[in-house]
Amino acid sequence: MPPALMTPLSELVLGQQFPAGALYIVATPIGNVADITVRALHVLGLVDRVAVEDTRNTSQLLSRYGISKPTIAVHEHNERSAAENVIAHLRNGERIAYVSDAGTPGISDPGAKLVDAVREAGFPVVPLPGASALTTALSVAGAWVHTFSFIGFLATKPKQRDTQLQSLLTHTPALVFYEAPHRIVETVQALERAFGGERQLLIARELTKLHENIHRCTLAEGLTWLSGDANRQRGEFVLAVEGAPQKEAADNAHDALLMTLLEELSVSSAARLAATLTGASRNALYTRALAMDRRAANKARTIRNEAGKRAGQ
Repeated sequence: MPPALMTPLSELVLGQQFPAGALYIVATPIGNVADITVRALHVLGLVDRVAVEDTRNTSQLLSRYGISKPTIAVHEHNERSAAENVIAHLRNGERIAYVSDAGTPGISDPGAKLVDAVREAGFPVVPLPGASALTTALSVAGAWVHTFSFIGFLATKPKQRDTQLQSLLTHTPALVFYEAPHRIVETVQALERAFGGERQLLIARELTKLHENIHRCTLAEGLTWLSGDANRQRGEFVLAVEGAPQKEAADNAHDALLMTLLEELSVSSAARLAATLTGASRNALYTRALAMDRRAANKARTIRNEAGKRAGQ
């Protein structure tokens, strides 16, 4: 058993079930080796072999924890064919863990096709949560990223990248990208061209590592910050960009609902219920309902007056 498991914490996993003939998707640190979980260490020590994105990287990682296991290379270029090898071992009742070079497999890393193949072959797939550059960056972004869409790496060719960004122009959730150091300046420039300079930008660089940087600014200020120190352009990046501002609903967007409610409720009650149902501003709905109620009253008064005139003729 690895030395890291010789602690009372290891007892927390002993009561759990780790079935044979299963694939375990194991998250590994994105930089700081101390970010491995107790459960991940237990499973990596328990499995019969480890499927890995890069045998050299993972062998070094496992050796840090005192773990030595046979490995199977499963990377983006052989994922489908290597899956058959993994499935063959699962048929023999083995437990197999899959780890990518860093972070959570399948999130802009190999692993998703392996999961599909194993599940289609009828074997269970068990996730072991842990480090992820995506969630690490967003946890310190702030409230402006309360909803988001994960885009991952943009297209490498400029024309395809710009087309991709144009399709996201009116997207209201925040947008989250991964980027490599040799493209970071070009990508930030492309983001500003596509979205303008006013949107918020979070640059998270070398997360959990010794030279970690987390900087928030506008898109217009992003290039200046990157250019202020050559070291800021090194390492792996997560970029979060503020989404497009939500368009204000038209004044009459909820008229049909208000009209129905006003048949049974007062203006105040109709506005309150409409706000609950739609999430729109209660004050705006009250103003609209009041105007509609006055128009209805004026219309009813006009009809009565005209009816009185006809009756008097």
